[in-house]
Amino acid sequence: MSLSPQERTLRASVAVHTMWANCDDWSARTQPGRDAFRASFETKVDPEGRLDPSERSKRADQPYKAHFKKMALAKSKKTRGAAG
Repeated sequence: MSLSPQERTLRASVAVHTMWANCDDWSARTQPGRDAFRASFETKVDPEGRLDPSERSKRADQPYKAHFKKMALAKSKKTRGAAG
């Protein structure tokens, strides 16, 4: 018997809540994803990997910060639009 899309969503929701309820270290659980996200910015600023790792990390700070500023701006516009 196949599940409907709503049932699959509910099943996944139950699984994720169960996983987090049994997780002792949330930070360790999500660290690989955060590391990969950060590495994507380093790849953008140095696609050939020619820079010194410390310089690559320093340069990657700017687009990383810009990404979150863009998200904050989009949220601000959306919130203002919803309120008005």
